[in-house]
Amino acid sequence: MTANKTSSLPLPPGSLGLPFLGESIAFFNDPDFVDKRQKKYGRTFKTNIFARPTIVMSGAEANRFLFSNENKYFSATWPASTKILLGKNALSVIGGGIHTQRRKLMFQAFQPRALASYLPTIESITTTYLEKWNRMGTLTWYPELRNYTFDIAAKLFVGKDGGSQTLGELFEQYSKGLFTLPIRLPWTKFSKALRCRTLMLEEIEKIVLKRQKEKDLGEDALGILLQAKDEEENSLSLDELKDQVLLLLFAGHETLTSALVSFCLLMAQHKEIFDRIRTEQNQLGIDEPLTTDKLKEMVYLEQVLKEVLRFIPAVGGGFRDVIEDCEFNGYSIPKGWVVQYAVGQTHQDEEVYQLPEKFDPDRFSPERGEDKNKVFSYIPFGGGARECLGKEFARLEMKVFAAMLARNYEWELLPDQDLRMSSSLTPPHPRDGLQVNFRKIVSS
Repeated sequence: MTANKTSSLPLPPGSLGLPFLGESIAFFNDPDFVDKRQKKYGRTFKTNIFARPTIVMSGAEANRFLFSNENKYFSATWPASTKILLGKNALSVIGGGIHTQRRKLMFQAFQPRALASYLPTIESITTTYLEKWNRMGTLTWYPELRNYTFDIAAKLFVGKDGGSQTLGELFEQYSKGLFTLPIRLPWTKFSKALRCRTLMLEEIEKIVLKRQKEKDLGEDALGILLQAKDEEENSLSLDELKDQVLLLLFAGHETLTSALVSFCLLMAQHKEIFDRIRTEQNQLGIDEPLTTDKLKEMVYLEQVLKEVLRFIPAVGGGFRDVIEDCEFNGYSIPKGWVVQYAVGQTHQDEEVYQLPEKFDPDRFSPERGEDKNKVFSYIPFGGGARECLGKEFARLEMKVFAAMLARNYEWELLPDQDLRMSSSLTPPHPRDGLQVNFRKIVSS
């Protein structure tokens, strides 16, 4: 479409809010920000968040338009606070040919052979935590799950044992500042996150320098990065190594923790579904050690986990810079604006999903396959060239955790707790952290 024709089209309906701030305060604090505006304006509306004019879209057609026009009309972007805290060398921040090259390189750590090699470590750490929770009896599960996923990520990606004990609290503070206004005042979430980033990079640098001195660089993600060469046979700089490792540790546990705590909450609320998972496990008669082939046999469990990620997406959406004027559904999308795609609203589309407000794993059964009705109607890991690199790792860890949990343990929710999901921009979790009584099943 020509620039003249695009400029003659109207902008989407909506409000740009206050000067500079726009509607950022409401966006940060109101978990129903997008829902309210979609009901008022439709699936495509304009706003101003993170101090930039933004068009929010949802639905399969919008996602296909965005993902299929990467580097033509759109380029991946993040809010300024996120870019700064992830680091200029992080895979999520870089673009163009360098992104393609680095993505291919880092994908080696998530190939099927690599994933299969991770299984013993995931099983071992899972067993340790399950036994610990059984001894505790009563616990707040969300912080425990953060430690669990962080320990797995630290061990598998950089070979560090007990990572949650040395870096866990720093990562928690760091995560709170990722989606904020980048105001550098000592009391702001952003400034606190910057300080934590500095401390974490110091620890990561020690890990990198120690590994570089070893004869065997290892086959984990860090080992792959240490052996990487560009076209001119140059190795990655220390600063780039640090940024990539920081990104892997963040991506390998933050959203995954949200997915796991959502699974635990939903299974406590839908015990008939959890009973079906346990029945499948018993019928399969699968014992440890687990293998990728054994995991593939857990068909119903796979449906449940897909429904968890549809029902409570661990990621709310993604951002794209508009690099050329374009149009969508009769609306102008001006160069220089930002587009955000909305995962949660896409997953609630009544044209795709029957009774989308209902938790129903059978919607992903081979007979129904509701997500197959439209391409990009199911996007828990994004889509297109920027689809989450570690999605198969996340699915693997979720499945191992859920299978081992269902086989031998049960839990119930404690009364008088707030089970509403957090309204911040970090991955969702119950506001009171999911308080439960946890116990091992006693065989009769």
